[in-house]
Amino acid sequence: MKHIAAILLATVLLSSCKTNELYINVLQPAPVTLPPSVRKVGIINRSIPTDETKLLDIIDKALSLEGADLDKDGAQESINGVTGELMNNDRFIEVKTLADIDFRASRLGILPPPLSWEIVEKICKEKGIDALFALERFDTDTRINYSTGKVRKDTPLGGISLLEHQAGMEVIIKTGWRIYDPSGRIILDEINFVESLVFYGRGINPIAAVAALTGRKEAVKEVSKNAGHTYALRIVPYRIRVTRDYFVKGTDNFKRAKRKAQTGKWDEAGLLWEQETNNPKSRIAGRACYNMAIINEINGYLDDALGWAQKSWEDYRTRLALRYVRILEGRRYNSELLRVQELR
Repeated sequence: MKHIAAILLATVLLSSCKTNELYINVLQPAPVTLPPSVRKVGIINRSIPTDETKLLDIIDKALSLEGADLDKDGAQESINGVTGELMNNDRFIEVKTLADIDFRASRLGILPPPLSWEIVEKICKEKGIDALFALERFDTDTRINYSTGKVRKDTPLGGISLLEHQAGMEVIIKTGWRIYDPSGRIILDEINFVESLVFYGRGINPIAAVAALTGRKEAVKEVSKNAGHTYALRIVPYRIRVTRDYFVKGTDNFKRAKRKAQTGKWDEAGLLWEQETNNPKSRIAGRACYNMAIINEINGYLDDALGWAQKSWEDYRTRLALRYVRILEGRRYNSELLRVQELR
């Protein structure tokens, strides 16, 4: 099995009487696991209003001051974002945007019921794809508020006080996605995203203030595309930074190992800790076993790390070790999940 090596970012961060703290980067499984058989995918848009909801959509846009085709263009940008990111993912051999399939939103502004598996299977068979990404919801709400304030203007006759109109606008972008796997009739993912954009404008009257609220449509399109990119990354493993404590006091070897660790010589520090694993003092041996778990995790040997942490707790009752055992068990589980996700 391929080991997932933890990348050391920093050595000593904080010191206590017994331990120092370090950061390591840990690879986490993707939030969404696709079966290895999924190599060709299609993307559809289900967010277009039906005839029944179209009137409500028009009214909603009029009341919320939305621009022409704002939802349509934003939805397309969101699909473009997903498409681009999936095409950059080397696990797929084909990514298709299924623009010729006319789906409609059965309920305005909320996630519709899932597609029937008969429809999903028919689409996948006809289009030669293994899974279906569906933009199930795309909707924007625009809210505007007015205020007035006194401003001072310089004129040839001197400074005068004028009443200035101020307009604030918030655009809320709501998207929802699902991933359908027809082979197992499983919805692999279902999620909603909400983004917010805020604009400000000023003018000598309310109309002028609103007219100054420029760039809204382009901003919505850009945010929608970025949201699409972000969604597609839910199938990609990612790294997080975590902290670990290791012991630095107990014997001269611990003190020497601390200095080795401070200069990045972790393997040499590990050799010194290993010498203390058979120390006749149980407290010292337990700390050494615990530190051996640390060095093995740094090097990506999770099974060995878990064994040392278990020994530290079971044989020597080192207080930090039991919590570390739970952490390493979680990492080992994630490692197996990563192995599945890496299968091509």
